[in-house]
Amino acid sequence: MRSDTRWAEVRARRGLVATPHALASEAGLRALRRGGNALDAAIAAAATIAVVYPHMNGIGGDNVWLIHDAAHRRLRALNAIGRSAAGATLEAYRTRFGAAIPPRGGAAALTVPGTISGWWQAHTYSREAMGSTLGWAALLEDAITHARDGFPLSSGQRRVTAAARDLFGDAGAPEVRRTLWPTYHPQRLGGARFVQADLGATLARVAEDGPETFYRGALARRIVDAAAAAGSPLTLDDLAAHTADWVEAVRLPYRDGVAVSFPPPTQGFASLEILGLLEGFDVGGLTEVDYIHLAVEATKLALADRDRYLTDPAHAEVPVTHCLAPARLARRRARIAPETAMATEAASVAGDTIAIVAADGAGNAVSVIQSLYHEFGSGLVAGDTGVLLQNRGAFFSLDPAHPNRLAPRKRTAHTLIPSMFLRDGRPRLVYGTMGGDGQPQTQAALVTRVLDRGFEPQAAVEAPRWLFGRTWGDVSRALRIEARFGPDIAEALRRRGHDVQVVEEWSDLMGHAQLIRLDDDELVGGSDPRADGAALGW
Repeated sequence: MRSDTRWAEVRARRGLVATPHALASEAGLRALRRGGNALDAAIAAAATIAVVYPHMNGIGGDNVWLIHDAAHRRLRALNAIGRSAAGATLEAYRTRFGAAIPPRGGAAALTVPGTISGWWQAHTYSREAMGSTLGWAALLEDAITHARDGFPLSSGQRRVTAAARDLFGDAGAPEVRRTLWPTYHPQRLGGARFVQADLGATLARVAEDGPETFYRGALARRIVDAAAAAGSPLTLDDLAAHTADWVEAVRLPYRDGVAVSFPPPTQGFASLEILGLLEGFDVGGLTEVDYIHLAVEATKLALADRDRYLTDPAHAEVPVTHCLAPARLARRRARIAPETAMATEAASVAGDTIAIVAADGAGNAVSVIQSLYHEFGSGLVAGDTGVLLQNRGAFFSLDPAHPNRLAPRKRTAHTLIPSMFLRDGRPRLVYGTMGGDGQPQTQAALVTRVLDRGFEPQAAVEAPRWLFGRTWGDVSRALRIEARFGPDIAEALRRRGHDVQVVEEWSDLMGHAQLIRLDDDELVGGSDPRADGAALGW
C-alpha cells in the first residue's frame, strides 16, 4: 500500500473532516466535538470556508451535496444551484453581448445564489431526520467570528488574487472596481488579519433570522437593489422563487461496489463514465504511462458526452442512462487505442471551487462542493451586504441550438460533483475536488489509485496528477502533467500523440482534492497540500 506522503495521514474513530482551509476543518471538527454528526460538521465547515477562502466560494454562489444517513441507510442528493433570472432571456443577452456572456460584472451575475439555501436544507435534514441537537446559529459561529474579527490570509488567496489581472487591472468593469476592490484588491492584503465586516454582519443576520431574510426579506432587497444598479438582471422575485431541491444521485457499478455522483445539471455522469470505461482494463497492473494514457483517453470520451448533452434536466432530457449503459460503454471503450492518443474537439469548462468531505463514527458521510465559478465570481459585491455574487451564469451558451443555452429560470450546466464509493450500501470512500474539467479526472484518479493501485488516502491525494482540458479559465486542451512524474513519462506520453505540457510539481491547476476512507473501525483522511487545508479527526 502506498503511504509515502508529504503530509501525515489522519486516522480517527469518532469523526473526520477534510477541507482546503485549516480554519474550515477546525470549524467542522468543533461541530463534531459539540455532539454534531458528519452533516453538521460539513455545514459548519462550508459556512466557514465561505469566509476564509473568498476567492473560491461564498454565500453568493452555489453548493451541491451527497449525504449518507447511516441510521436510515439512505443516500440523499441536495441541489442548491441557483436558477437564472426571469429577465435573463437569450434574445436580450444576444442583442447586448453577441456570442458570449461577459464573465465579469453585473451582466455575469445572472443566477440566484443558492449556497445559504443548501446550508439550511442540510441543517433541517440533520435536525429532523438525523436527530442533531446543534442549532442553526451555532453552525455559523466560526464563520461570523472570522468575518468580523479577521483571519490570517492563506497563501492561496494571495496567489490567486495576484494572478487575477482581469479583475484588478485597469480594464476591469467599473462595477468590479467600485465594489470588489475596496476589500479584495491585492493592495488590501498587507495586514496581519483579513476582515470582511459587511459579510460578517450579513451572516449574523442570517444566523438570527434564518435564510428567509436572504431570499425574501430586507437583506434580499438590499442584495437585488445593489445588483440591479450594477447591471444584474436579478430581482426580488427571482430570489423569492428559489428552492434547493432533493434529487436522485447517479450510480454506476465499479469493481466490488458502486460509484455515486451528482445528477445533471452537474457533470457527475462524466466522472462515472470515466470509471465505467476504465472498468474494462486491469488498472492495477498498468505501468504509470499506460495508466495515465488510458485515463486521459477515457476522459476525452466522457467529456464529449458531457459537452453534447449536459444542461438543466428541467428544460431538456439529459440521457444519463444511455451514456452509462454497459453495452455503450463497451463500444466506446473499444475506441481507446493503447498506444495512440485520439484527436478531440471537446469543449471545456472551468471553475474555482472548494470540496469538503466529512464522516463520523456512526457511518454518516457527506461530500459537498461549493463555488463562485471563476475566482471571485462575477467580481460584483452587492452593496454593503458583503455578498460576492457568482458568475456561474456566464457559462450559459448564447447559441440557440446549444443544450445549455440561456433561458429564464434555468440552471446552467455545472462542474460541481460531490461523490462517494459505496460497498454493500455503505460509503467506503467520500471525495471531491475543485477544478472544472479536472474534477472528473481527479475523482477517477482518487478512486482508481485507492481501489486498483493500492494507495492510502493521503498518498492518493498527493500523488502527481494530470489534467486534460482546462481549468481556472485556461483555454488549453493540452495534457498538463505535474513535474513530479519526471521527464521519461512526459516523453513517453508525447510519443503516443499527447500534447504534453509539464507544470510545477504541486500545481493549483490540478485542483484541491479531499478524501476520506471509511473502514469498519476507523476513518482515514487525506487533504491536498496544493491547498491550505487539513484533514482533522477526533
